[in-house]
Amino acid sequence: MSAAREQKARSEAQLEAARQRAADIDRAISQELETTPQELVALAGVAPGAELPESSEIERRLEALRADRERLGAVNLRAEDELAEVEAAQGKMFAERDDLAEAIKKLRTAIASLNKEGRERLLAAFDKVNAHFKELFTLLFDGGTAELQLVESDDPLEAGLDILARPPGKKPVTMTLLSGGEQALTAMSLIFAVFLTNPSPICVLDEVDAPLDDANVERFCNLLDAMSKKTDTRFVAITHNPITMARMDRLFGVTQAERGVSQLVSVDLAQAERFLLAS
Repeated sequence: MSAAREQKARSEAQLEAARQRAADIDRAISQELETTPQELVALAGVAPGAELPESSEIERRLEALRADRERLGAVNLRAEDELAEVEAAQGKMFAERDDLAEAIKKLRTAIASLNKEGRERLLAAFDKVNAHFKELFTLLFDGGTAELQLVESDDPLEAGLDILARPPGKKPVTMTLLSGGEQALTAMSLIFAVFLTNPSPICVLDEVDAPLDDANVERFCNLLDAMSKKTDTRFVAITHNPITMARMDRLFGVTQAERGVSQLVSVDLAQAERFLLAS
């Protein structure tokens, strides 16, 4: 009986310790896992009566999960407010994106309209310049034909310009195959053709007759006479060529009556010619 009483006391102590341990486990489950022991079985995914996994494996997994939780950091109590701010900023960005897309659409429409009008104006101006160029080329060369051609693209805004000239007695060739004098006269025809399309009150010619021989200088002077009659433009020619100077209405020159002293001289050739005829 004495031995039985001792055994009973030990058993009661073990039972009390087991109850205390069970209570501690319940509190730990409630605090750390926020659940009950009954729900923990379903949460752990362990079927009733099934063999439990190794505790060491569970400990390693638990430590890994705890480490992952620590890396996540503390709970952000302003997460909802920050989410609302981000959503508001996102909505603003979407609105700006839509406005930008609409602006791009309008800009492309405007560019297309400008390109259309530009093509129409360019073709109209090209036709006028080409007509003047043909006329002036024939006048300068005393015959022959020439024309301007848009090449390398069907779009006038992206096309290049080629000059096809046929001086008297020659086959049609590009400008690079002409002689130096012919190139000078052809370039002069093109420049004056552009000028006639939109003439200005004054045109200054700085030694444009320098590369020309005497015969071509006469043609150049004939062209100036024809253009002065056709337009209201006053031509100012800077030249050292006596033929060109003889064909002008008025001469302005600089002379030195004394060494180092310059003096401007003006001669009205038309009036001088009248004085000569009167005498």
